[in-house]
Amino acid sequence: MAVSHPLTARSKAYLFLSVTALCWGANTVFAKLAVTEVSPMMLTSWRWLGVVILVWLIAYRDVRREWAEIRPMLGYLLAMGALGFTAFNALFYAAAHETTALNMGIIQGTIPVFVILFAFLVFGERVSALQLFGVGLTLTGVFLVAVEGDFSRLLAFVFNVGDVMIIAACLLYSGYTVWLRVKPKVSALTWFAMLATAAFVASIPLAFLEWQMGLAQWPTPTAWGLLALIVLFPSFIAQVFFIRGVEILGPGRAGIFVNLVPILASIAAVLVLGERFMWFHGAALILVLSGIAIAETFVRRSG
Repeated sequence: MAVSHPLTARSKAYLFLSVTALCWGANTVFAKLAVTEVSPMMLTSWRWLGVVILVWLIAYRDVRREWAEIRPMLGYLLAMGALGFTAFNALFYAAAHETTALNMGIIQGTIPVFVILFAFLVFGERVSALQLFGVGLTLTGVFLVAVEGDFSRLLAFVFNVGDVMIIAACLLYSGYTVWLRVKPKVSALTWFAMLATAAFVASIPLAFLEWQMGLAQWPTPTAWGLLALIVLFPSFIAQVFFIRGVEILGPGRAGIFVNLVPILASIAAVLVLGERFMWFHGAALILVLSGIAIAETFVRRSG
């Protein structure tokens, strides 16, 4: 009789991060479906309120037990939640009004290479010529999407504003990923409960500003259904799994799994939303994924 062996820590990390990528790919579709159902800042605020309620029901005892480790870093927690979660989501959902899910998914492939660059700038991690070449390939793919295959638009500095928003969002999330390494030694659930709370608090001024400008749209019945999916999958399951994956593999290796998001988001955009897959989308995917693969080759060999 064969004896089953428990998953190793690395195998668990691979599983966690693969599920994370699937959830984030689905979030791109959710964002597009929500465009006519709820305004971006309202969606962001309701999303994090839902997560706060869910996670605190589960993590209350853990947070109380680990409060002594958390309290000295409350300012850091607020910044991480505001930039990594709130600002990212606000830009992401606003971008859905201006660009396609295909573009949104492919551009998210920049996160691994931005993680490499930020790890170098912030923590002085070594960056090789091979990694820089991979970064260049990935960014070329992103620019190809941003100008819709017409490089004359690049020379004229003509970009889709939604694509620019996604690039900015990816920069923010990459910084968040790199700074995860200095989090206090608490459980992933406790850490996420605090970040989600910070994200909700930071989202309130954005929702209020949207309302003051007359741009707020209360969620429709369809939006409430989408919010439930967003809260459960890309917000709760994916974020907890991502934090655990970073704990096990480190930000550089964990960030590589984001390269699944462009593929999964592109497939979903075509199958679910019926978006048209153009030649520059295919070329950009090849460039983005090749660049990530080349950049990660050095990480694996030097790790």
